[in-house]
This record gives sequence, C-alpha cells and structure tokens, in this order.
Amino acid sequence: MDIEALIIGILENNLAWLLLAALVVILIVKSVKIVPQSEQHVVERFGRLRAVLGPGINMIVPFIDRIAHKISILERQLPTASQDAITRDNVLTQVDTSVFYRITEPEKTVYRIRDVDSAISTTVAGIVRAEIGKMDLDEVQANRNSLIDTIKATVEQAVDDWGIEVTRAEILDVNLDAATRAAMMQQLNAERARRAQVTEAEGSKRAVELAADAELYASEQTAKARRVLAEAEAYATQVVAVAINENGIEAAQYQIALKQVEAVGAMSSGDGNQTVIVPAEAVAAFGDAFKLLKGRG
Repeated sequence: MDIEALIIGILENNLAWLLLAALVVILIVKSVKIVPQSEQHVVERFGRLRAVLGPGINMIVPFIDRIAHKISILERQLPTASQDAITRDNVLTQVDTSVFYRITEPEKTVYRIRDVDSAISTTVAGIVRAEIGKMDLDEVQANRNSLIDTIKATVEQAVDDWGIEVTRAEILDVNLDAATRAAMMQQLNAERARRAQVTEAEGSKRAVELAADAELYASEQTAKARRVLAEAEAYATQVVAVAINENGIEAAQYQIALKQVEAVGAMSSGDGNQTVIVPAEAVAAFGDAFKLLKGRG
C-alpha cells in the first residue's frame, strides 16, 4: 500500500506537467503532416484556402488549419465516350473518344469546378462535334492524327482555368450507319473498277509503244546492215576497179571466173545433190581461171 500511495502522490504533484507534456505531444502530432508522393493536400484555415502541401513532411497550425481535400496527381483516364457528329458533307458519324489528364493545380480544381470528369467529357464532346463539322468524311478518316492534335489543343485551352493538364486525347473509332457504309462500299468498288480499267488501258498503250519501239529498232538495224553491205560492196567494186585499172582485162576475167567457181561449189554442197550439171561456159571459165592462175604463178 505504501507503493501505491507513493505513486498517487507523485501523480498528484506532477499532474500539471504530465498534462502539459501530453498536450505538446498532441500538438506535434497534429502539426506534422506526411503527404504521399502521388498526392497533394489542400489546407484550409477557417474555411479559406491556406496552402497546398506537396509530397513529404509538412507543418500546419493544429486545431486552426485542417486538410480539406486530398487530391491525387496521378494521370487519369476518362471512360470511353461516344458522341454523334455530322460532317461537313452531312454524314452522321458516331465518334468514340478517350482523354487522359492529370491535376497540376489542386487549388483551382477544388474551388472552380465541381465534377471534373463530367466537365471534361462535356467539353470534349462539344469540341469533337465542332471540329468534325468543319471536315468532310474522307478528311476525318485521312487526317485523324491532325484532328486528334486539334482536339487536344482546344481541350487544353478550355480546361486551363481548372488546373488540369490534358496529357493525351484519342479518337478510338469513327462509326457510320449501315446505309452510309453500303454507299461507301459501292463507291469503293466503282473506284477499284475504274483504276483497273485505267491500268489495263495504260498497259495496252505501253505494249503498243514497246512494239513500235521494237519495230523502229529493227528497221534501224536493218538499215545499218544494208548500209554496211553497200559500203562493203562499194569497197569491193572499188578494189576490182583498181585491179582492172592496174592489170587490164585479165583481172576482170579472173574475178568472173572465180565467181562462177564459187557458184558451182555452192550448188554441189546442197543436200541431195548427187549430180551437178556444169555448163560448157563454166568449164571454159575454169580453164581460163587456171590459165590466169598459172600466168600469175
């Protein structure tokens, strides 16, 4: 009992100090706030914005300041949204879009807009309708990347006051009604048939051109061959003329006899020619030729 009385006495004498120590501990706990890396905390003092706490250890005034909002700064993806849009050539389309964004200034997001996701979805739908209304259907299909960049830039300007950064905007699909698809397929088939006819016509034209070129080339080569033969004949004639001029009529008789001998040889070399009839003039030519040869020897 003496120990219990001693403890009670100590507590009664130091109660004020114990209460003070407990109060200090509570104040320290309340004043120190640890913010995760993926969040930012909005602090209010008497209902008004006091500060925005970043990741790490932060100090606030306990019982006066309070953390009113814990905002995630991770990138977010809006659910895929579909909206109807009419192109400049009056084609009804259904566009599926998706937007990625992140909060960069939580104080603006908290105090300037109530439902961020709904506000961004509505803004994107209006911008998509406006931009597609400026383009024909073929332009929408062909310039999708340009359209995405335009939508992203326009959305960024629209949500700038909300402390939001649009990181990416995507057009997932552009759907058409059944009647429009059937008309486009018919147009596509007609275009393919036209291209096939054009290709066939170009091929026929090219074939005619190549045939004409080949005929022209053959004619040119034939003309060249005739020219070469004519030049050779002229040269041979010139040589014979020189020989006749130098050696007299004997050279001419020798050439004539030599031609006759060559002609008879060509006749006897043919297939099935077992018997060769030699005219008397040819025999005399042979004799003259041999005489001329002997005379030259």
